[in-house]
Amino acid sequence: MKLAETLGGEIVSVDSMQVYRGLDIGTAKPSAVDRAAVPHHMIDVVDPEATFTVAQFQKLGVAAVDEIAERGAIPVIVGGSGLHFRALVDPLEFPPTDEAVRREIEALDPADAVVALLEVDPESAAIVDLANPRRVARALEIFRITGETPTGRAATAAAAAVRNYEARLPLLAFGMDPADGLADRVARRFDAMLAGGLLEEVDGMKDRLGVTAAQGVGYKELLPVVRGAGSLDDAREAAIRATMSLAKRQRTFFGRDPRVRWIPWHDGFDAAAEYALTVAAEMIKETAWTS
Repeated sequence: MKLAETLGGEIVSVDSMQVYRGLDIGTAKPSAVDRAAVPHHMIDVVDPEATFTVAQFQKLGVAAVDEIAERGAIPVIVGGSGLHFRALVDPLEFPPTDEAVRREIEALDPADAVVALLEVDPESAAIVDLANPRRVARALEIFRITGETPTGRAATAAAAAVRNYEARLPLLAFGMDPADGLADRVARRFDAMLAGGLLEEVDGMKDRLGVTAAQGVGYKELLPVVRGAGSLDDAREAAIRATMSLAKRQRTFFGRDPRVRWIPWHDGFDAAAEYALTVAAEMIKETAWTS
């Protein structure tokens, strides 16, 4: 918020669950006050019944980022969903899908699917994990729909840019990792959500959650409770564990990205914001942005 307010920026959420209307407490959506103070994008985009793919997210999110930049404002991209973040800042390409083709491939014996993939792309073992049936099936699906092999797709300029972390636009990325005391923070945060009405929110949404929304951390664990099939204590522990697992995946994902500048968590948000603003001011001078 401080970055956006100081730079005249607009926030673009890359949280995979904040796109769903009605999933407010469990996704920690920004408050109405914050959203009135700074424009926010990619929040409350679709109804919870929808299956909103990363490709769909990319289409709307890239349009939002580009439109903000074209106006000379600063897109401030915020959130922890790694793939959604890269879908906006990097030239990721999401090939089409076809349910009928996918069903045909999934009907194959996994070993036969590997043989079929190697027949059309003998070098694909260097690109695709052949021990993972899901990845093999997806590679075959893409080939049957588009004619593109894994090796051919990997050789494109866009794929090279993604591998090399070359962003579409001038990018400055910051991360904060509260590794020390994280378990206590996660537990307190989830308890605060429960105190704020999360269980009631899940109860009110239980018949509207689609396949994707129902997998959201907190929602997935509390659904059995509101349906009378589980205890709140067990759900609380499961949700805290799931959040810790998510944090571990986020740490690994963003830790691989050489563009992320890590700010010491113990210095506090004010110090972090001042550091980020100082670095951002220098970068803005060197780019097309004039705000």
